[in-house]
Amino acid sequence: MSGIVFRDGAFLPAHEASVSIFDRGFLMADGVYEVTCVFDGKLVDFDGHLARLKRSLAELDLPMPMHEDSLLDKHRRLIALNSLRYGMVYLQITRGNPGVRDFLYPDPQRVAPTVVMLTIEQPHLLEAPEAQRGLKVVTMPDLRWGRRDIKTVQLLYPSRAKTKAREAGADDAWLVQDGMVTEGTANNAWIVKGRQVVTRQLSPDILAGVTRAAIKRLAEQTELEMVERAFSVEEAQAADEAFISGATHFAFPVVRIDDKPVGTGKPGPITTRLHQCYLDEIRKIAI
Repeated sequence: MSGIVFRDGAFLPAHEASVSIFDRGFLMADGVYEVTCVFDGKLVDFDGHLARLKRSLAELDLPMPMHEDSLLDKHRRLIALNSLRYGMVYLQITRGNPGVRDFLYPDPQRVAPTVVMLTIEQPHLLEAPEAQRGLKVVTMPDLRWGRRDIKTVQLLYPSRAKTKAREAGADDAWLVQDGMVTEGTANNAWIVKGRQVVTRQLSPDILAGVTRAAIKRLAEQTELEMVERAFSVEEAQAADEAFISGATHFAFPVVRIDDKPVGTGKPGPITTRLHQCYLDEIRKIAI
């Protein structure tokens, strides 16, 4: 990877950045992260990502490493230093480097958090082919830990699920618990039936997606009936439409689930409409 990254107060070339082998993010997956979309050089839903970051930190008894205004400034500086127009800023905060491997949390007065930020360019963000052709997903058991509402860096199972999905010829996996869809590997799952737009209710079972909240608001504004409840794989396959939402997915249609077409097997009108509505909104609100 090239470009400029941020590590613990300094902006430096990526090839010069390193983290200690004793960092708890490396040894224990003891950390959280956020991904904020960059649209035309501006940050999308930064306040929502900041609020979720603070909640994740609080749930793990991790201190906020810097003032909110400073964090926003560093995001903007990193975007400028990398001349990023379309893509994302990845932020990771771990419990830091205590200099030893120990299951006990280190004293926060003695060990400062490790803060890392980097940018990822996505030049085709506006013309993503997935939004045009739709996604194929396969279902897999949800074997993650029980606090998926905390955006931690322990992503081994979602990574494995996505890899297995690609090996099966699909784009992604939808994870299933007790017969009901929880979410995708890095996105929230939705179905459409008539004018009802359905997504799973918030709980420790899923991540409270920032884009999920925006899509929910847009659905209500466009006079669709927004329903928050669990749905089964069979219900999703029988829906008129299905889609995912995420920081850089916006609202991407799902056209096949486990080799069964959803609706017409093509992106549906409500998904397409919500995707466009979200694009129109972020052009106005990105900061």
